[in-house]
Amino acid sequence: MHNHTPKPASAHKSPPLKGNARVPGDKSISHRSFMFGGLASSETRVTGLLEGEDVLATGRAMQAMGAQIRKEGDTWIINGTGNGCLLEPEEPFDFGNAGTGARLTMGLVGTYDMKTTFTGDASLTKRPMGRVLDPLRQMGVQVEAAEGDRCPITLRGPRTANPISYRVPMASAQVKSAVLLAGLNTPGITTVIEPIMTRDHTEKMLSGFGAKIEIEEDADGTRHIHIHGQGELRGRTIEVPGDPSSAGFPLVAALIVPGSDIIIENALMNPTRTGLITTLQEMGGQIDIINMRDAGGEDVADLHVRASDLKGIVVPPDRAPSMIDEYPVLAVAAAFAEGETYMDGLDELRVKESDRLAAVARGLKANGVECHEGEMSLTVKGVPGGKGLGAVSAQAVVETHLDHRIAMAFLVMGMASEKAVHIDDATMIATSFPEFMDLMRGLGADIQVSE
Repeated sequence: MHNHTPKPASAHKSPPLKGNARVPGDKSISHRSFMFGGLASSETRVTGLLEGEDVLATGRAMQAMGAQIRKEGDTWIINGTGNGCLLEPEEPFDFGNAGTGARLTMGLVGTYDMKTTFTGDASLTKRPMGRVLDPLRQMGVQVEAAEGDRCPITLRGPRTANPISYRVPMASAQVKSAVLLAGLNTPGITTVIEPIMTRDHTEKMLSGFGAKIEIEEDADGTRHIHIHGQGELRGRTIEVPGDPSSAGFPLVAALIVPGSDIIIENALMNPTRTGLITTLQEMGGQIDIINMRDAGGEDVADLHVRASDLKGIVVPPDRAPSMIDEYPVLAVAAAFAEGETYMDGLDELRVKESDRLAAVARGLKANGVECHEGEMSLTVKGVPGGKGLGAVSAQAVVETHLDHRIAMAFLVMGMASEKAVHIDDATMIATSFPEFMDLMRGLGADIQVSE
């Protein structure tokens, strides 16, 4: 089912990028819209949903457990089962490439007295799920899994789950969210202790759906998030803002392609997600945040981006949680900056769709960029103007390892490097950003895909 024919692609030095771009809906909010809408006791209406493979897999999982989901025009309409009323699915859940969907759904269904099985593609079956399964075990969930807690995984929920207090051992919004979702169907109060704040969409959206959730912060910034189990969730109307991780690709492209001047519309500006913008501004990137507004409890703005002379900086490691998915494209920006850029605190990149840290370093070297990969760090020595950068030989092709962000980051690189940049496969870009090719070409990018 997951055998696909790779489609190699190449990006060539492009003319100045011009125009307006609207990136697809935020992936994190889209996943949660299907989940919380599917649990609510009344109708939820969603516009701007990211219709990538990952999110649609979450929608199919909710449908398999009794939620009714349909699309009318641009609006997704979800009639939920009511909290606590999900049905046991007849088939295993196939999450394809979607680590977020799989991990969050494990939390959501784990505390139900039923059996659920999770599977996915070659990339997903390599990714560790133990970080989510460990707290679920504490709540009484039985786990049957492959070695190393990898998919396929079967969960057997307890008659009644135990509420727990769980300190998240790494900065991971997925682990935090999985425990909070497990707490929805657990009597009493489930608490997540988060030493380093990560993206907070779960807390914001659960509150918006009517869950009773309380957040306390210690003097040292540690957050204590308490969720009261077995409450009612009520449907709501959601307008999904543009995904800041997807916005990173046209954003960096406009900074490094000389003469570019673009506007990225409707970008999510939640402070837990804007690390890339802050970093690029510190590097000298001309990014003006305009038309700031509120959309369903989230900050949204337009970004006016112009080509800029970037300078290398040291990126603070404590910024990593707010931009963990954006390091591949930041590394590409660093390749065109004057001097060295040093990025640290990148251990989470080792367990993404691929070992992203290793994949980025190999891709940079294949295109003539000097870089050093540490255990949790990456140092990139930039070449202003991209002179000499691009494929170092006819055989120099970036291995994407089925990772959409590696694929898009290196296509952005090819738009500004002297020589073309080639990637081995572009098909998986559809998991998070199906419109990427059309959007970038619409701004003027020279990208070619082998059919």
